[in-house]
Amino acid sequence: MKILRTRAASVSRQGLCTALLVASLTAAVGVSPPHNTADADDTAPGPDNPQGLPHGTPNLTLPDLKPRSPGGLPGKPGEGAGGTDSASGIPATALAAYQKAAQTTQAELPGCHIPWQLIAGIGKVESHHGTMEGRHLNADGLADQKILGPRLTGGEFAVIKDTDGGRWDDDTEYDRAVGPTQFIPSTWESFGADGNGDGIKDPNNIFDASLGTARYLCANNRDLNNPRDLDKAVLAYNPSRAYVNAVLAWMRTYQSGNVTELPDAPGGSGITPGGSAPGGTSPSPGRTPHTKPTPPAKTVPPAKPTPPSTSKPVPPAKPTPPAEPKPPHKPGGDEGSKPTPAPATRLERMGDRAIEAVTVDVFEKRASVRAWDSAGKHTAGTRVRFEIVGVEGTESHFIGRDKKPVVTTGKDGIATAPQLLAGTRAEQFVVRATIVGGTGEGASADFDATVKVGTVDKLVRVGSEKPLQTGAGTAFTDKVELKASGNGKSVSGTTVTATVTSPDGKTDVKAGPYFKGKDGKPVRTLDLGTTDKEGNVTLPTLYADEHTGGYALRIVTANGTTLLLQLNVTGPQPETTKPADKPTGTPAGVKPKSTPAT
Repeated sequence: MKILRTRAASVSRQGLCTALLVASLTAAVGVSPPHNTADADDTAPGPDNPQGLPHGTPNLTLPDLKPRSPGGLPGKPGEGAGGTDSASGIPATALAAYQKAAQTTQAELPGCHIPWQLIAGIGKVESHHGTMEGRHLNADGLADQKILGPRLTGGEFAVIKDTDGGRWDDDTEYDRAVGPTQFIPSTWESFGADGNGDGIKDPNNIFDASLGTARYLCANNRDLNNPRDLDKAVLAYNPSRAYVNAVLAWMRTYQSGNVTELPDAPGGSGITPGGSAPGGTSPSPGRTPHTKPTPPAKTVPPAKPTPPSTSKPVPPAKPTPPAEPKPPHKPGGDEGSKPTPAPATRLERMGDRAIEAVTVDVFEKRASVRAWDSAGKHTAGTRVRFEIVGVEGTESHFIGRDKKPVVTTGKDGIATAPQLLAGTRAEQFVVRATIVGGTGEGASADFDATVKVGTVDKLVRVGSEKPLQTGAGTAFTDKVELKASGNGKSVSGTTVTATVTSPDGKTDVKAGPYFKGKDGKPVRTLDLGTTDKEGNVTLPTLYADEHTGGYALRIVTANGTTLLLQLNVTGPQPETTKPADKPTGTPAGVKPKSTPAT
């Protein structure tokens, strides 16, 4: 993802200041520093992830640690807050895009907890918020010139052959990173988003690119409140510790309030997407524009007067004979023209019919179909709708705004659905692809989707480790919350059962602590339901009958993972007895005087 050239001073400064920077910003905003992955290899993306391969040189300049100076920004004494080269300034359109993307993602994936400042950190390092090399943003989110990375032909970068037919990167032989957050076209195919609601997913548009970036960072069920997940997310964007340090440093700078909203196009108007303002544009100070300045025009001397003509008058032209009729149009169109493709009449599944995922995770395989016409040729430009059918109330959904996304086939006739996110419960349903419009409308192809519950390898009590104890005939007052996980991830949708047993957990008991059933009667084995999307389940109130002693609560998940909680029921408290009334008469210990005999 990386197109900006790393300046030698930036690299040197980054090497000297990283530790100081992270420590000082952490103290300023009260956020823990990122997890220092000495074992970065286990968090780096695999070889099949093109986004994580070398494809550019990001700008690793770190934020300035100097305090704000009067009337200016850090390290820029005297420069106004609206200065176009203010280090921590963000153009108004870019700022709106980052904030909108975070808001949308927080609604779609609330467990990710993505801050807009992280997306802004990526935008800063990748393209200076879309304003690198003298560019500036329009209010519609497009820069006045495309932002393209180097051709990925090898050498210091990865070798990635063309995957988009040059649609986004204007290159039909090799891929290039595209747009303000530098997406590889094949990655954009998976994570592309329509961030401004115009019906187009364009990586060159900062609204779309910001939302796509947010979804990429939140992939694999990451929680960015967790420092390790945050570290993994940024490493997946670029597997470089220097890159992670730079992005997180800018994120924390913005989180500290050290950010200024800048105008989008200083001193310019009438800028059209992909072009320049009339009369040229003024590049930002210290930056080199893409186009060379136009040299001043030479002065043209006035033309000499034309002498009167001495030629003979020209005779009138002969009438033009009528044109010969053109031969009839041949099928396929004239030479050099493109024939109109025949409409698609059927869809063919690409890959396996069956796709599956565990609860609250993305389906690894995506539904993909190819459109064919009646002559047996695949067709480009066919609109295909994808939807979930065959189940009611499912929480599974396509990632994005659309419940029934429509995708247009490419030049290879293939349309691929957006990524599918599994819900919190085990279920089966059908993903149906259907042709929209044309003579083939309604033709479809189905995929069988299965959501499975993940395997639980750990079941723990959340929070308190205080023993559970109460007196006979009373209720246990401690709230008991359990968490199920597998391979370090929360497991949603697993069923959990609790049974009161002997202290060793081996023998079910018929007396002692109990739950109340639906009818209010005591039960000592209870189905607790299924874990929520965070893998949690809470026990209902547990009561003690008149029996005292030690017991256990045996809690078992669907795949047999067991947790044993000890229970203790004490006897009733002895009542306080009043002291016995003293007998009247002689005080105790005093011998009565003898009465003389009469």
